[in-house]
Amino acid sequence: RLGLERADTAEKALTVIVDLLEKYGQGGNCMESHMVFTYHNSFLIADRKEAWVLETSGKYWAAEKVEGGVRNISNQLSITTKIDREHPELKAYAKSKGWWDGEKEFDFAATYSYVNTARMTTSRGRYCEGYKLLNKHKGSITSEVMMEILRDKESGINMEGGFMTTGSMVSVLPQHPNLPCIHYFTGTPDPAR
Repeated sequence: RLGLERADTAEKALTVIVDLLEKYGQGGNCMESHMVFTYHNSFLIADRKEAWVLETSGKYWAAEKVEGGVRNISNQLSITTKIDREHPELKAYAKSKGWWDGEKEFDFAATYSYVNTARMTTSRGRYCEGYKLLNKHKGSITSEVMMEILRDKESGINMEGGFMTTGSMVSVLPQHPNLPCIHYFTGTPDPAR
């Protein structure tokens, strides 16, 4: 929200977020119940001209500029070796912890998470299923198609049960500045409605 308030481009919003992350850190419970459940955040940041994926681990972060095609996030690190911006101590910290030897190519997701990045797009899970659905419609994604993807329960994108998806948003950002941007939000706690 502060990125939207304080920046007029996607990259400037990314800078706002990482500056706040470095100054204040992140944390807190992801649930209102007494169960403690936390995770670090990922963001899709877009404007009319560019898009970025920002993923975090504590105060450390990596950002990838989206150059084309489709891109998704889902509560796990997905930036691998294409890192366009990063925390200045990202690699040094990983090396000091013994997570990276400093010799092989640096892979953010492999270094900072427990998820096997080779299996992320092949195993069943929200990230994988979202990736498949987006690629199925690559080149012809409309707001209606995106809404259907976000309503999909079988894939786990629209979660039910103990962890529920409580809202979805679809934005249409035309590149031409004279055309209006359109934002659709769910009006109920269930994106399928």
